Amino acid sequence: MSGPLLTVDGIGVSFPRKGFRKPPAEVLHDVSVEIAPGECLGLVGESGSGKSTLGRAILGLVRVTRGTITFDGQVISALAPKRRRALSSQLQVVFQDPYSSLNPAMTIEDILTEPLTAAGTGRREARARVAGLLDSVGLSGGAGERLPREFSGGQRQRIAIARALAMSPKLVVCDEPVSALDLSTQARVLELLIDIQERTGVSYLFISHDLAVVRHISHRVAVLYRGEIVETGQGDEVTTEPAHPYTKRLLLAAPVPDPVAQAERRAARRALVA
Repeated sequence: MSGPLLTVDGIGVSFPRKGFRKPPAEVLHDVSVEIAPGECLGLVGESGSGKSTLGRAILGLVRVTRGTITFDGQVISALAPKRRRALSSQLQVVFQDPYSSLNPAMTIEDILTEPLTAAGTGRREARARVAGLLDSVGLSGGAGERLPREFSGGQRQRIAIARALAMSPKLVVCDEPVSALDLSTQARVLELLIDIQERTGVSYLFISHDLAVVRHISHRVAVLYRGEIVETGQGDEVTTEPAHPYTKRLLLAAPVPDPVAQAERRAARRALVA
């Protein structure tokens, strides 16, 4: 396709507030982003900025109060539930917590074959597909016969990635997929995501609060602050030479191993806040 795979155009999302006749609280304000086929868009911001809400709006898990979301040429922001379910094969998600996102009572093979068989794939074909998926994320052998509790956090996240790829989607929403992992495991999972994208051409919306992580994987970056996009641009530019003061504060908040440099960063960040 020549145009964007995903277009988010001026959307707003509001949630009800406690209290008699209080107006809804708007958490996203006129947000607009685009993702091209085969591209990774990094969405970065601090906790409470609305990053996950945007991801959930794209997935149809929260209602959009205004604006439109267009996926693969189809407006999906107001689809009926039945039509939305039919779209799930092309639009998948990897959640933040690899421990709670997998059913502890099911084997890995059952977890991965479930969406395939639900879509009409035969059991034998589904099992062959699962074996290939596990191999593609570095979990070959008898991994399919084991339970989630038998795997480490990094391995569980690899399984979650395999589940997201089972239906060969066009877009995967990665909602803080490495934030619960240690640094060495984060690096391996990021390299896995990059390798999968290069092999399959899948697009990512990669949500994170960490500019260093976003810099490593993203082609372009959008910065979300208090429900608004305040800066967008090429990944290398936004994460090294940001233009907006909020993005500069995010960059300076990232720790560095040099105590002197860290003290200078803290002072620079305090000056920006002031």
